[in-house]
Amino acid sequence: MKNLIAVTLAAAFIFSSAATSSNAYAETITTDQVEWGHLNPLRGDASPAAGKLWGDRTKDEASGFLVKFKEGFSSPPHIHNITYRGVVIKGRLHNDDPNAEKMWLPAGSFWIQPAGEAHITAASDKENLAYIEIDSGPYLVKPTDMAFDNGERPVNVDQSNLVWLDASDIDWINEGSNAQRSFLWGKTAAGELNGSLIKLQEGFNGHVSNQGDVFHAVVISGMVKYIKDSETVNLEAGNYFGGDEIQDHQISVAEETIIYIRTNNKFKISSK
Repeated sequence: MKNLIAVTLAAAFIFSSAATSSNAYAETITTDQVEWGHLNPLRGDASPAAGKLWGDRTKDEASGFLVKFKEGFSSPPHIHNITYRGVVIKGRLHNDDPNAEKMWLPAGSFWIQPAGEAHITAASDKENLAYIEIDSGPYLVKPTDMAFDNGERPVNVDQSNLVWLDASDIDWINEGSNAQRSFLWGKTAAGELNGSLIKLQEGFNGHVSNQGDVFHAVVISGMVKYIKDSETVNLEAGNYFGGDEIQDHQISVAEETIIYIRTNNKFKISSK
C-alpha cells in the first residue's frame, strides 16, 4: 500500500511539473515575424496597418499590437468600445478631441484613450509607428453619435515629461545596472496589472526578473539582444519578447535602449 501511495504521489508530481513546464514559454517576435492587417477592416487601405504582437484584438481578451500610420494620416472623429494605451515608437502622433489644437507626441511618448471618448488620431512624419494595448476586446471603431462617458479621462504625456527613477529610488533596480524606470499606469502589487518604461544604458548585460505570471515587453528604441534557448535573438524597435510564467529574461544592449513592460507584479533589473 505504501509503495502504491509513493508511486501515485511521484506520478502526480511528474504530471504537475510537466504541466507547469508546458504552460511556460518564452517568445520573441522580430520585424519579419509580425503579421500585418488593417486596423479597421471596414476602411480597407484607408485604415492604418495593424501588426500582431501578443493576444488577439478581435476577441474578448487582452492584446498588444503595432499600428503603422502613413504620413499625413488623420482619422475621422470616432470612438472605441474599449480603453486603449499607446506608446509612440517612431514619428509624431496626435490623439485628442476633434477640435483640439495639434499636440504632436514624439517617439517615447505615452497616451491613454478612454472608451467612448470622441477623438481623432493623426500622424505627421514619413514613418509613424506606435504600440497599442488593451485589457479586453474586441477592439472596435464606432461613430461619435455612440459616444459615452465611462468615467476615465484621456492622458497625453510627452516623452520630455516622463519621470525616471533609478536604484537610489527603487530597491528592485540593481545599482550596478544603471537602469531607470518610468511608471506609466497601474499598481505594482501582486496580481495588479501595470505598465512602465525602462531605460537601459549602453553596455547593459543582465536580467529582467519578473515576479508575476504576466510579462509582455516591447522595444521602443535601441536594440536588444535576447538570449533564448542558448541562442541570441536581435530585437529592434517594435519587436517583442515575453513569457507568462517565465521569471527570468536575459538581455543585453549596445546602446541606450528603452523598453515598455506590462506585468502584474514587480520585476527586478540586475546586471551581471
